[in-house]
Amino acid sequence: MWLVLFRVQKGCNRSKVKKHKISSTKYQLHSNERNIKSKQYDLEERTYQFAKRVANFCKGLPKTIVNIEYIKQVIKASNSVGSNYIEANESFSKKDFLLRIKTSRKEAKESAYWAKLIIETNDENYKKEGMKLLNEAIELKKIFSSMIEHSK
Repeated sequence: MWLVLFRVQKGCNRSKVKKHKISSTKYQLHSNERNIKSKQYDLEERTYQFAKRVANFCKGLPKTIVNIEYIKQVIKASNSVGSNYIEANESFSKKDFLLRIKTSRKEAKESAYWAKLIIETNDENYKKEGMKLLNEAIELKKIFSSMIEHSK
């Protein structure tokens, strides 16, 4: 999530206003110096971290013909989990929200599928981190399933 804050420097007129972009979910507002944090944005951060961990994991995999295809698929699916969740938070209706959450759940399931294939077709060296990613994908799927159930 991007937030644009404006801050006027001391001794400047209003025409010299600086923009500050903040991409972190934990940030301080200049006006009242308080932290803003909510469950909604915790899940945005969690899905972001998941996609980042998948990408870093895939960088270390051997570049075999099979792995290249699996890597493409797991990267797309893991990135889509978070992007669809952000879309859900910006939805205009309950129906649109549910559609995006269902898509996030589907992508989490797909991420788990590809992670499992990567784990089972590579050496034991990749199993530990791969299992962590597989478990995270399963947890995200369960979270989205719960959201769907509670939204009906």
